Amino acid sequence: MSVLSRIIGTAARLPRPSSTEVAVERDLQTKMPDGAVLLADRWYPSQTTSLPPTVLLRSPYGRRQLGLLGRLFAERGYQAVIQSCRGTFGSGGEWLPMRNEPADGAATLEWIAAQPWFDGRLVTFGPSYLGITQWAVAESPPDLLKAMALNVTASGIRDAIIYPGDAFALETALTWMFQVDNQEGGALHVLRTMARARKVVTDACMRLPLGQCDRLLVGRSERFYQDWLAHEAAGDEWWDVLDFKRREAVPAATLVGGWYDLFLSGQVKDFVELRRAGRTVRLTVGPWTHASLGAMGVVLRDALEFFDEQLNGARPRRGRVRLYVMGTDRWEEYDEWPPPADAQPWYLGSGGTLSRHEPPGGGARPSTYRYDPADPTPAAGGASLLGASAGPKDQSPRESRRDVLTYTSGVMTEDMKVIGPLTVTLHVRSTLEHTDFMVRLCDVDEKGKSVNLSDGLVRVGPGVAAGIGPASAPPDAGPVTRSADGTLRLQISMWPTANTFKKGHRVRLQVSSGAHPLFARNPGTGEPLATASTLRAADQEIWHDDAHPSCVTLPVVLLSKG
Repeated sequence: MSVLSRIIGTAARLPRPSSTEVAVERDLQTKMPDGAVLLADRWYPSQTTSLPPTVLLRSPYGRRQLGLLGRLFAERGYQAVIQSCRGTFGSGGEWLPMRNEPADGAATLEWIAAQPWFDGRLVTFGPSYLGITQWAVAESPPDLLKAMALNVTASGIRDAIIYPGDAFALETALTWMFQVDNQEGGALHVLRTMARARKVVTDACMRLPLGQCDRLLVGRSERFYQDWLAHEAAGDEWWDVLDFKRREAVPAATLVGGWYDLFLSGQVKDFVELRRAGRTVRLTVGPWTHASLGAMGVVLRDALEFFDEQLNGARPRRGRVRLYVMGTDRWEEYDEWPPPADAQPWYLGSGGTLSRHEPPGGGARPSTYRYDPADPTPAAGGASLLGASAGPKDQSPRESRRDVLTYTSGVMTEDMKVIGPLTVTLHVRSTLEHTDFMVRLCDVDEKGKSVNLSDGLVRVGPGVAAGIGPASAPPDAGPVTRSADGTLRLQISMWPTANTFKKGHRVRLQVSSGAHPLFARNPGTGEPLATASTLRAADQEIWHDDAHPSCVTLPVVLLSKG
């Protein structure tokens, strides 16, 4: 047992080690059907009388870098096989993100099944891309695959992380490209890269056309990035191989996500769909961004506990759904997602009000703002991969801009707990056919500080619109309908959340036309995303009279007594 593993195990409150003697085999070779050879390390307890079960981690981020995880698993009675994905860290073949993972994953499972050290029981583990490699083999898994720990990840790639709301997740795409391109340059190079990532990525995000950002960032045209831009249309069949949607045979799964994680909406959808398919699944959501270090202890404890249940028949020690409720800052358990709630519409009103009362008659004038993509509305927090930009942020700079409208409730006279998917009905009119409308729910404290909780975006074009949201959103979430007076009715699905608006706080809804570079700005021209370089400003109207009742629907959960 190493000093570091002892410190980490204690800090993460992991189960006590069952073995302190651990060995490792380096660079085990696995031949893929096309001849490419992938490399793996195997960590295992060296003093045991029987073969332990195996946990598989398939990663593009390096084997040695994950060695501590291998040791932690081995000290707790597992063999940990950590394999480098195709084209990374010495594994052969071309690195083409996500597209080779189904075939390579299936071949790796066959290789493990043939090893003399394999006892017939396999589980998989890992966050983010390591979760995608798990989903890649989950649709038709062999019997040996008993359970999966799917952390901050999702099965649907396009809608979950590349084009949420049909708007390109520019900051996330460029951050990941820059990270992966620089990850094999040695420890000092990686540290230097991390230190300058924010400036380099932020500068690249302002470049037009977007098809040139990869050359600015990594010095060459990056195939996967160009593919993502070229296949921007919803329903493009190019994405079908990356969406792992068949649920009927998925092994038992535990899902851990974060309220500010870029995968969250897709991950919650996965939970709902797996429940609908009758699979064994549970969900945990904490107050984390994608790269929150504070989540790792929870992720490891959750996986070890779940694997113990599935492999050894241990009794479950928690409910099916475990949520961290922000505001009161405590964990709560529920039987299902979303928990039972009262869907309360809160109506936008003249003068920036937000209330339970429907707009009075009399034809109140719409609120207006001008969106200029040459000076794009900044994101100020949210579900980004760039750590410095992600998460809950003070919204004062954003809300002081003329291109952001705010609608704020009165002071709360008692606590109000909101848990579940959120939807916004927005009646709008724009001078452009191609434009975006974005909504953001915020919690405003007694001192007036506004902090973001949830985002939603809809990209409007001639006959085109889509919204962010989980499967449990209303059936009509997403579409755009046009009224006889020329206004559009937008139904926008927002990121799920769990927050208690405490007594003395206020609820706020922002309305704008962007959050750059979290979502790539809409140039307003309808040009292809990769080549668009002309920017057109839009004059926007938000209607909120009795004939156009714009509102945000909040799932209000009954507060428990005591």
